[in-house]
Amino acid sequence: MTPPAERENAAAGNSDGSALQHLQRARRARLLFQGNLMIGTLLLVAVLGMVNYLSFRHFLRVDLSRTKLYSLSDKTISILNSLTDTVNVIVFFQPQQEIYEEVENLIKEYKSACDRLHVEWVDPDRDLARAEELARKFEVTEANVVVFEYHGRRKYVTADDIAEYDYSMVGLGHAPRKVSFKGEQAFSSAIYSVVSGERPKVYFLMGHGERGIFDYDPQKGFSRITREIERDNLEVHTLDLAKKKMIPSDCRLLVIASPRVPLADWEIDLIQKYLQDSGRLLVLVDAYSETGLEGLLEAWGVRLDNDIVLDPTRTLTGREIFITDYGNHPITEKLKGISSIFYTPRSLRPLEEETEGEAADRPRVTILAQTSKAGWGERTLEDSTARFDPLEDIAGPVPLAVAVERGPTASETDIRPTRLVVFGDADFVSNGALTGGDRNFFMNALNWLLERRDLLAIAPKEYKETRLLMTRGDLANLFWLTVVIIPGTVGLAGMLIWWRRRE
Repeated sequence: MTPPAERENAAAGNSDGSALQHLQRARRARLLFQGNLMIGTLLLVAVLGMVNYLSFRHFLRVDLSRTKLYSLSDKTISILNSLTDTVNVIVFFQPQQEIYEEVENLIKEYKSACDRLHVEWVDPDRDLARAEELARKFEVTEANVVVFEYHGRRKYVTADDIAEYDYSMVGLGHAPRKVSFKGEQAFSSAIYSVVSGERPKVYFLMGHGERGIFDYDPQKGFSRITREIERDNLEVHTLDLAKKKMIPSDCRLLVIASPRVPLADWEIDLIQKYLQDSGRLLVLVDAYSETGLEGLLEAWGVRLDNDIVLDPTRTLTGREIFITDYGNHPITEKLKGISSIFYTPRSLRPLEEETEGEAADRPRVTILAQTSKAGWGERTLEDSTARFDPLEDIAGPVPLAVAVERGPTASETDIRPTRLVVFGDADFVSNGALTGGDRNFFMNALNWLLERRDLLAIAPKEYKETRLLMTRGDLANLFWLTVVIIPGTVGLAGMLIWWRRRE
């Protein structure tokens, strides 16, 4: 072979060798890239899985609703933190039910706050077999009910317990309007009810023209507040001393709601003996009414004045008084910023220094609510024009509600102290006047008397209607903005871009 041929063969061999090396390097690079890609993908999947796991186990729920419908109160958190065993929650709700979304969100909030709640959702229309099984087990006879079960004890919360409706416009062809959401109050009371297993008995005195606890009169009846009491896991009974001749031994609280006929002396003696034995008494008295309780209450440090309280700075019509000035007491500690409304109340005056007994055993009287300094107790209301008379009337601020306690406090000893709460008005918890603030005030007093601090009232959440009111000019501006200006601007921008590209 000639030298040129040898050189050509050598060059060809070198070329083949370099090409082979290039292919090998390319293959290694490709394999390395694929390996890195696979490792990166696996790492990404692992990271996403870890993030998903952590977010499932540790997450933050934020209530963005306008009126904080789903935010749990401190009272509810306290009840949930006290659970020592599992509470079963079975939700029999149809998704098309009007308050289904609110119930779902609130139950999720409870579940996220406490892992001792076992929640099961059942759609009665779709999960027929499971719904029938659970309905038979828990004796559910209607849809749209939430069952709370603990150690065989059950509490049922219906849709009517969860939301309050305004039916005033139904007769005019309008649908009922949702007014307030009471889900937290209903659910927390149900949990407390099944866990505690105790239903203290509250007796309402009858036989003297008192307000009827089962009276559904839309103005004067007490049926609404009775339902609130029962929802707080309390038994409500009536007591006619003319028939019983005694206060039952299981009476945890005696309520006297605006008697129109004075109580007899022997009835007063029974009540006094009940109080001496560490009893609990709640009294509601209206203006210009003789109750027969005046002497009894003075013995416990409270004087009922025969007057009517007015406060021109806290009223709209002159009849009602908006209460915002509360005393420092467990009953009122959660009422700051919440108004209660009393209607033509009478004044109450603490008489601690005038009551008998040693200082340690003397009744301790605390003012719970009072008027502003501009208010006064009118004693000589002879016409529609009332003016403060410093010689006759009681100067403000005028007390309208007081709490009385006699005996050792709970922190000092286990001896049960005597407790009383007196309101200078009964209308504020009647069917026609009961508001969120009134309900809270009354239920807080009730639960303080019963020493049930966990169940101090949870106010319903008010629904806020948001309406967009637009004038003809607003509608015209909206038309020009959405139909002419915005589409025209987009079209003009497109034409300019097309023109520039064409050039």
